[in-house]
Amino acid sequence: MATPLTLSDIYIYPVKSLGGIRLTEAAVGMRGLQYDRRWLIVDARNQFMTQRQIATMALLDVAPAFNGFLLTHRQHPDLLPLYIPFEADREKTLFVTIWDDMVFAWRGTPAADEWLTEALGQECRLVYMSEMVRREVEPDKPELNPAGTLVSFADGYPYLLIGQAALDDLNERLTTPVLMDRFRPNLVFTGGAPFDEDTWADFRVGDIAFRAVRACGRCVVTTIDQQTAQKNPETLSTLASYRTVGRKVMFGQNVTASGQGTIRVGDPLTVLGYKEQN
Repeated sequence: MATPLTLSDIYIYPVKSLGGIRLTEAAVGMRGLQYDRRWLIVDARNQFMTQRQIATMALLDVAPAFNGFLLTHRQHPDLLPLYIPFEADREKTLFVTIWDDMVFAWRGTPAADEWLTEALGQECRLVYMSEMVRREVEPDKPELNPAGTLVSFADGYPYLLIGQAALDDLNERLTTPVLMDRFRPNLVFTGGAPFDEDTWADFRVGDIAFRAVRACGRCVVTTIDQQTAQKNPETLSTLASYRTVGRKVMFGQNVTASGQGTIRVGDPLTVLGYKEQN
């Protein structure tokens, strides 16, 4: 008998490329889970910043607080916790660049800019994506996504799904096992065989409908220990030995949602359709 598929973990990352918050339930929206990657750190040229360039961003923890969250630096005790609301005030706006997209954003506070500048050792600004922003998911690929499919400041898709069995399979091949956090998923499930999610198209978590669009190409962030910010290339090189498609190393599925509501840890996951095999 096949093992039932169950949603085992839910994560949001209120500030792109900083620490995540593990939830027991979350609201599903068209551009991602509520509060997920709505804040972004940009440099002096208003270009987005991630752990790809600054591995020490992994040392900035995010903890829930009333109507917002707290930022702390794991190795900088002189920096007092910084409170950030889940939503910004519309006082100042600017255009920021994330990958090939330029979108307008609301400015955070000067205090947040100063805190992050000290924490990361270079000039930074904190910006917020409002509901008015329309950042579309790969508008040049309408065959994959209906027109108007939106995304937050996530790299490309509103959701990232990974099976626990896929990580277990990888860890059996590694000298030093790694945690799921370096892959930064939103949705983790248990049950099934390693990489079963590669074959899925439409599926449901509880009563909410999702679609697995395509596999997620992985980068150097997978080599960064999220507790220490130290790099070890073994994770990515091992994945590359058996998960390379074309020139990309694949792990996890990029996902969109076609419904709204609430999902909870423990919800059943039901596969409704499978991708066509080439």
